Amino acid sequence: MKFLKNFNNNAALVVDDRDVEWIVVGNGVRFGKHKGDQIEMEKVQRRFVATLKQNVGITSFQDLKPQSFTITTKVVHLVEPLLKVSFSDYQYFVLADHIDFALKRANDGIDVDNGTVRWEVKKLFPLEFQAAEQAVALINSSAEIELPKSEIVFMTYHFVNAASDGSKLQETIKITKLISGIVDIIQYQFQMQLDPESFNYNRFVAHLRALMVQRVSHTDVAGSDLDDSLLQLMMVKYPQAYATVERIDAFLQSKAGWKLQPDDQVYLTLHIWRVTHRQKNE
Repeated sequence: MKFLKNFNNNAALVVDDRDVEWIVVGNGVRFGKHKGDQIEMEKVQRRFVATLKQNVGITSFQDLKPQSFTITTKVVHLVEPLLKVSFSDYQYFVLADHIDFALKRANDGIDVDNGTVRWEVKKLFPLEFQAAEQAVALINSSAEIELPKSEIVFMTYHFVNAASDGSKLQETIKITKLISGIVDIIQYQFQMQLDPESFNYNRFVAHLRALMVQRVSHTDVAGSDLDDSLLQLMMVKYPQAYATVERIDAFLQSKAGWKLQPDDQVYLTLHIWRVTHRQKNE
C-alpha cells in the first residue's frame, strides 16, 4: 500500500494495487512517510475502506486524536476475547469516536451519570458490563484520567452492539429499554423480584435480545412454525405467564410497533414460567 496523506502519526490515507483507497490505523503508521512511499503493513492495526457504507468518511477520522485510536485498539484487543466478539470496521470507528468524545468530556468535567440506568444495564447485560468495567479501567490508566462511572454504561452498549449482528448503537439502547420494561411487567404481574444472577434469568434475557435483534434488523419471519394447538395448551397450562405475554405484546406494540407472533408467544410463555418458578443458579 502506498501513502497518500496523513491525518496524524497513527492514521493515514493509502491506496492499494487496485487503486482502492484505505484509511489505516496503527502506532506511527505514517511517521516520516511521503506521498508514494510504501506503508509497513506490520504497523497497521486496523484498516478501513476510505468511505464506509455507513457514511463514515475521511473527514470523520481527521477529527479524532491519535491517542483515541491507540486506546481504542487496546480496548478492542481486551474485549474481543472476553466476549468472543469481533468488532466490525464501523463498530471500531464508532467506539473510537465515543472514546475520543469521552476523554474530551472528562477533561471538561462533564458527566451524564444515571445510577438507575447503570443498575438496569448491569442486570440485563452482566458479561458486557463486566467487560466495560475493565475497559474503562484500561482507558483511565492509558489516558491518565478518571472517567465517570456513567461511561461503563455507554461502553456496555457498544459491546452489546458488537455482538448484535450489526444493529446500530441507538437500536441497542432501544432494545435495552424494552427489555427493562418487559422485566418490570413480569415482576409486577407476579409480584416478585427476579434474580438477575440466576441461570434462567440470563437465558430469558438472551432470548429477548435475540428476538429484539431480529425485529430491528427486519429478519423475523411472519407467522408461526408451531402447531396452533401448542399456543392453546400454553394458555391453559400457564395462564398467568400467558396473561403476562399478552401485556408484553401490548407494551411492544405501544413502544415499538411490534406484534408478537404465535411462536413468540409460546416461547415467551415458557421462559416467563421458568424464570418465575426456577430462580436458583443451576
